[in-house]
Amino acid sequence: MEPTLDELIARHFPEKEGAIRAYADLLKGAGIERGLIGPREGERIWERHILNSLFVCQLLPQGASLFDIGSGAGLPGIVIALARPDLKVTLIEPLERRVEFLKEATEGTEIQVIRGRAQDVKKSADYVTARAVAALDKLKKMSWHMLKMNGSLLAMKGESAVTEMEAVPGSILHEITLEGIGLGRVVELKKLPKVPPQ
Repeated sequence: MEPTLDELIARHFPEKEGAIRAYADLLKGAGIERGLIGPREGERIWERHILNSLFVCQLLPQGASLFDIGSGAGLPGIVIALARPDLKVTLIEPLERRVEFLKEATEGTEIQVIRGRAQDVKKSADYVTARAVAALDKLKKMSWHMLKMNGSLLAMKGESAVTEMEAVPGSILHEITLEGIGLGRVVELKKLPKVPPQ
């Protein structure tokens, strides 16, 4: 039997059930009113946006630091931070109205919000995540300087994953299945030290 939504929330957000429900309500209300998500997305908030953001969590080690670029309405960054309170999550978003929404959505949490373009951020993290921001080759150009050595860019992708990977050598496709949620595709690009030619 498929788990119910309540069971999935309890399983994936054990310490943060109230917070993730409040965030879902904010997305359905202010998120739609302010045009951060489409008007028809209200009924699909959980399966299409929130639960869908959990696939990335499977690839993140304990205590890692993470930048979510082009965070928009906070997806996947806020979901990751609430599902994995051990991580240090920073949301990066250039547009002021979205930044205002993110600050409201993260009030009372340890999630940081930076207003700016990924290209201009001078800090670095173990991981960079992105959902519906740009094609993989462009994402790499935007975010590579933000990654610590041996860190990874984790891009949530749909059907286009394999095609986009052709343009970026060294990318790895993770197909992750979560009970009651389905299949998710995350493309990983690892930043490795350059080996000098022998």
